[in-house]
Amino acid sequence: MVEKDLELKVFRLHAGETIGQDQFLQKLNSLNYREVKIVEEPGDYAVRGGTVDVYPLSYRAPIRLHFHLDKIESIRDYSLHEGKSLTEFEELFLLPITEAFLKRRSRLKAHLEEFEPVAGLEDIRVGDYVVHLEYGVGKFLGTKTLKIAGQTKRHLALEYAKSEILYLPFDQHQLLERFLGLEGKRPKLTRLQSKEWARIKEKTRLAVRGVAREMVRLQARRSILPAFEFPADNDWQQEFEKSFPYEETPDQRRATEEVKHDMERSKPMDRLLCGDVGYGKTEVAVRAAFKAALAGKQVAFLVPTTLLAEQHYLTLKRRIKDTPIQVDLLSRYQDKKAQKIVVARLKEGKIDVIVGTHRLLSRDVAFKDLGLVIIDEEQRFGVRHKERLKWFRETVDVLTLTATPIPRTLYLSLLGVRDMSVIETPPKQRLPIRTEVLEFDDERIKRAIEFELSRKGQVYFVHNRVESIEKMYAHLTKLLPQVTFGVAHGQMPVESLEKVMNQFIEGKIECLISTNIIESGIDIPNVNTIFVNRADAFGLADLYQLRGRVGRFHMARQAYAYFLIPRNWVMTQDAEKRLSAIERFSELGSGLKIALEDLEIRGAGNVVGHEQSGFIHQVGFDLYCRMLREAVEEEKQSLEPALKK
Repeated sequence: MVEKDLELKVFRLHAGETIGQDQFLQKLNSLNYREVKIVEEPGDYAVRGGTVDVYPLSYRAPIRLHFHLDKIESIRDYSLHEGKSLTEFEELFLLPITEAFLKRRSRLKAHLEEFEPVAGLEDIRVGDYVVHLEYGVGKFLGTKTLKIAGQTKRHLALEYAKSEILYLPFDQHQLLERFLGLEGKRPKLTRLQSKEWARIKEKTRLAVRGVAREMVRLQARRSILPAFEFPADNDWQQEFEKSFPYEETPDQRRATEEVKHDMERSKPMDRLLCGDVGYGKTEVAVRAAFKAALAGKQVAFLVPTTLLAEQHYLTLKRRIKDTPIQVDLLSRYQDKKAQKIVVARLKEGKIDVIVGTHRLLSRDVAFKDLGLVIIDEEQRFGVRHKERLKWFRETVDVLTLTATPIPRTLYLSLLGVRDMSVIETPPKQRLPIRTEVLEFDDERIKRAIEFELSRKGQVYFVHNRVESIEKMYAHLTKLLPQVTFGVAHGQMPVESLEKVMNQFIEGKIECLISTNIIESGIDIPNVNTIFVNRADAFGLADLYQLRGRVGRFHMARQAYAYFLIPRNWVMTQDAEKRLSAIERFSELGSGLKIALEDLEIRGAGNVVGHEQSGFIHQVGFDLYCRMLREAVEEEKQSLEPALKK
């Protein structure tokens, strides 16, 4: 192509210019730019709502254009790695992607990397961090054919600290594992030819041995401690389970049977029940509580927040209303006098099932005959509560519920020392939640709220800043004056918060503007639209949990989750990847199979203790699990002779 032709093909745009977004995208395609999810190199473009990111050939950084209707509001470049906005431009020049450029880019890549396309490696892609058992944490660059001692062989190229490259014969690829670490944290590359990796492995091995020893010994102690054997199901239990208003899933049925089987044995139960948000874990717990109460034992249902305590209390009251079983609540919602009365009745055995926060772990709380403790999201309780919970595990039956997925590799490592049940099947009427990431747009927000209210539904609007939540309330009230809004956050007086939540549950408030206090376990089936403002500031697990607050209607009804980011906002690459993942993985049960490493590491922390997260991050999740499996086997073998005596 001669220079004159090239000059004619240059496309120029000005800030403030009138051009439709679709027209602009057609132009990009005609210039041979390629559409991608996230812009990474020259010639890429990505679309998100009224924003278009494009990486022009002749620019040092990608450009973000913000459209409002058919007008370009702003043109600015931004840093790929940090997400920071760099410079605002008056105009933009776009050169076409030519054959010559594509060839030059290919040559440049070949010159810089000289690596071949990857084939035959599952789950590992170029640029991924990997762990090699002998050499440590490196970065996978690709494969390269090398001639060594007269033989031509394919090798894996791994980059280590100080840009050193290790070539590993391809037939040894099974020694490589993809590095799974903590979200947003890049691992430290290992120094080759040093003792650093051996030291890290030894420190991790010692830490893992400590975890394994504690787990195996607790299991051993529990196996020789006498426990109350709950009787087999009677007619009341069967009738109660039949009165469940929804169709139970096969996983729910299996989990219920596993829990009841444990309760009927002569050693204390310690079972972890893991299930995606809204998959019916609470019903399994309610059935276990009912079984315990029928046998004359008391049940403590421990939850991390007062809101959740109120929620579970109402659920239990509703399910057990036609039976003589007494259910009560103990939380900071009650005044001192009411709390004293509940504590006294509990001690006298006049309460069968008590629902409460960590207030139940206080020294003044005593039971007449405790038989079962149910703990919801145990990881959210403080360190000082752990000892009390450990004591429960050795003396009474304990059932722990969690919505954070437990990775299968960890599950297999702990077989025989940790009893787990997993609910993977969604309720029959459940539909995937339609998820959208968009810039804050009054018109879109207005339309979505009006649509939800038109079908007699309700809305959550999560704004996680207490200092500006009233300002958001004023903005939305002005935007939708006919809508009844309410505000809820953890710093409100207890009475005010309780009043707002009750009004929302009763349908008197149509849209609740709240902080993320609604994240854990709040179950209001009539709420089927959620907005999360400044979604870029949330972690992946938090976004996932918040989205799980909707989509629980008793019939098939489409639910919507809108993750909002500010207009003209330049996100970090990590934030962009998080939002891209949550938007992409909206299918049911995605929490249990999705590649959400952060979520999985959290799940691991829930089981082995969060103080282990640092070790997991140093050696990678898979190697940690392998070490744990070996340590568990060693501990079990060393304890066998003692247990046989």
